[in-house]
Amino acid sequence: MVYLPPHFTESRPEVLTAHLERHDFALLVSHGSGGLIASHIPVMVEHQGPILHLLGHLARPNPQLADLAEGPEVLTIFAGPHAYVSPSWYEAGPAVPTWNYADVHAYGRVRLVEDKDWLRRLLRRLTARHEAGNPAPWRMEDLPEHYLQAMLNGIAGLDIAVERLEGKFKLSQNRPAGDRPRIVAALEARGDADALGVARLMRERLAE
Repeated sequence: MVYLPPHFTESRPEVLTAHLERHDFALLVSHGSGGLIASHIPVMVEHQGPILHLLGHLARPNPQLADLAEGPEVLTIFAGPHAYVSPSWYEAGPAVPTWNYADVHAYGRVRLVEDKDWLRRLLRRLTARHEAGNPAPWRMEDLPEHYLQAMLNGIAGLDIAVERLEGKFKLSQNRPAGDRPRIVAALEARGDADALGVARLMRERLAE
């Protein structure tokens, strides 16, 4: 579990799900005979009735697959934007530097999927999602069938049924209200993607 002070805890299902979908290149962590092991994987988020599922795949040579065969509980970490916060941005001190960020941890049991049709559907959805912004999207269907089959033989599917989500959105909620617009302005002035991402999340909460 993650340390969750009440003022940094995000528990709204729609906010947590939106974070998973926006930051869908996740870190899958499991524990097996050799200790902890982790893999970075692209994930599809899917509702199956009331249960949230995380769908992905691993290369067959990946030793993590052996640890997942028995269906253990796994942790999937969806890291969002993060940014350094300078105490010089506050109205008054004393204060020390800190870090603002948004992360969601998903806990659940994993099922390995060997079905080639399932894998084909997953990869088609993944590529369609990430090719959507290209002017001429690449299509998996254009691959030679024998080549596609060889690629499918090299992976195993993952279906994680999520049992709980923990969201930590540390966005200066512990600071005086007058500090927060100053922090947002300083982050926006920095202009990098992470700083802008944190500023956007803070602005959303200022408007609530």
